Amino acid sequence: MTARILVVDDIEANLRVLDAKLTAEYYDVMLAQDGPTGLAMAASERPDIIILDVMMPGMDGFEVCRRLKDDPATRHIPVVLVTALDGRADRIAGLEAGADEFLNKPIDDVMLFSRVRSLTRLKTVIDELRQREASGRRMGVIAGAAARLAGSGGRIVICDDNERQAQRIAAELAIEHRPLIETDPEKAHLTCRGPVDLLIVNANARTFDGLRFAAQIRSDEATRHMPILAVIDPDERPRMVKALEIGINDVLPKPIDPQELSARVRTQIKRKRYTDFLRKNLDHSLELAVTDQLTGLHNRRYMVGQLNALVTRAAKGGDPVGALLIDIDHFKKINDTYGHDIGDEVLREFAVRVATNVRAVDLPCRYGGEEFVVIMPGTDLIAAERIAERIRAHVSGSPFRVAGGKELLTVTISIGVASTLGAKDTPEALLKRSDAAVYEAKAAGRNKVIAKAA
Repeated sequence: MTARILVVDDIEANLRVLDAKLTAEYYDVMLAQDGPTGLAMAASERPDIIILDVMMPGMDGFEVCRRLKDDPATRHIPVVLVTALDGRADRIAGLEAGADEFLNKPIDDVMLFSRVRSLTRLKTVIDELRQREASGRRMGVIAGAAARLAGSGGRIVICDDNERQAQRIAAELAIEHRPLIETDPEKAHLTCRGPVDLLIVNANARTFDGLRFAAQIRSDEATRHMPILAVIDPDERPRMVKALEIGINDVLPKPIDPQELSARVRTQIKRKRYTDFLRKNLDHSLELAVTDQLTGLHNRRYMVGQLNALVTRAAKGGDPVGALLIDIDHFKKINDTYGHDIGDEVLREFAVRVATNVRAVDLPCRYGGEEFVVIMPGTDLIAAERIAERIRAHVSGSPFRVAGGKELLTVTISIGVASTLGAKDTPEALLKRSDAAVYEAKAAGRNKVIAKAA
């Protein structure tokens, strides 16, 4: 998987070396020689990853990273900090500034490329979610909802058979989070299927294979989006590389530094909440795209798609499909007499009555205005007519309470019933027969059910 990478370093020789290495691996590389230029290029070019030198004159890498993470346009771009320093304080400062990784010079090529590949996969997922969410906003089906994106108060599962190490991790994280220790990976896996923000796994566990367990988490649909932080011996470089390859989000080297642990955990939880926010908005947009906002029933667009599939199946020898086309009698008179607000109340109450008088497999939809359609899989004309009569009786049998219960309205409906006829039937023909039956019901005095056999 290739990516566009921005390298920011004040030393030209360093730029050239990284440019050559990354280009040889087929990455698209951009170069900047100072922090302000790097910030400008990040904002205009939107790279997939930024590799950022720490020691630069004027604006150092920490400040550049902070500004990148403070800007909504660039905060989602992974940042790898690179430095000749090997101090604990600098590493933690980089992570707390929002960096996704901290590499020391001279750069280990294997670890660099492993990290780049891992972060590229992550960026691809986030970009796709951001694009879909942005599409939903442009369509007007996603509002600017607030999100809890802070990286505090997370629920964390620690899967570790080293009780002493697990207790130390839990004690450190308990200050800010809610850690739970599981020594059995099977129990940890079950726990992770619930509301969990992060899994920490001991990659060097003695009684189970930590990497295999992480791979199982990734392959399970219920847990594949769970961020995983692996505790690992830094001397086991091949194992560390394998951890990143199988989808572990971050690695924490032994011996565990409490501040580094806190910084890495905070980063992972914050990112998870951001991606959860995007997924929730996306799910919401998809739901709104097929839902009638007034009544809460499915809309015409969704109904057409489902009806096409069901009629096609029936035409190939599958179960028949019934269709009810329902029209509220004299609805214009209700609007003219009581106003459109009362008319909307009638539509909402009618939708509830329809939904409670059909089967779970049936699909009640708002067709448009005061017209509704119920699609009934596995239903012949006689059964469909029986359900239609039940709906009609329920609607006309008790008045609609509107205007806060101050008004009681008698509402009646006319229903046209049809069912698929065989291999040559079409969705359009089925609805046309239902529509013709509705006109017959209205001509016969309304508040009636008419079934159209052909």
